[in-house]
Formats: sequence, C-alpha cells, structure tokens
Amino acid sequence: MTDTVALKGITARGYHGVLGFERELGQAFVVDVEMVVDVGPAAEADDLRLTVDYGAVATAVVEIVTGPPFDLIETLAVRIAQRVKQFDGVERVTIAVHKPYAPVTEIFRDVVVTVTR
Repeated sequence: MTDTVALKGITARGYHGVLGFERELGQAFVVDVEMVVDVGPAAEADDLRLTVDYGAVATAVVEIVTGPPFDLIETLAVRIAQRVKQFDGVERVTIAVHKPYAPVTEIFRDVVVTVTR
C-alpha cells in the first residue's frame, strides 16, 4: 500500500533567481510537497508521533524558501526535497516549486520545477 501526505500551496517570499532585481525585490514562491509515508501505524494508534508532522514540514519548507538565495529554482526544489526526506517516516518525496512571477517575456501562467527523491 502506498500512502501519501501532501501539503499544497505553501507560499513564502524568497529572493531566488539569476537577475539582480529578483535578488533585491524578491517574489512569492509556492511549494507543493507530496510525501510517501506509511500512515498505518499512526492511524491504528491515532498517534501523531507515528507519522510525519506536516506542520513541521511546512515550517522547514518556509525556512528554506526565505533563507539564503539560489540562482535556480531547481536548486531550491532539490534542497527542499533533501530536507523533507530527513523527516522520520518519509520514504519518498515529490516537491514542486512554482515561480508564478518569473521574469518571462511571454504570457504564461506558471513556471514549475518538480523533483522526486
């Protein structure tokens, strides 16, 4: 059985990008986290200690987004995935980093980088 715990739309202001104004002004980044976790033991015992604490995961994601800047959102996505994988019980994680205000000259809705670790 594959169980998942997901957080959708974690939003925080970051200063990631290769252009000077991105580093200076910052912008909103939106992160989706999907974790493969065996929730059976936690559900059986009704005990938070037996599953991943998604509140703590959300806080860790925001700390990375608001932390030191990266040139690439690919780097941001990988760093978030590496951190989330450190939480007990997380077997696999998929991270999608959205940069909806990326400096692209064409009309677009969103830029998304997705990584699975």
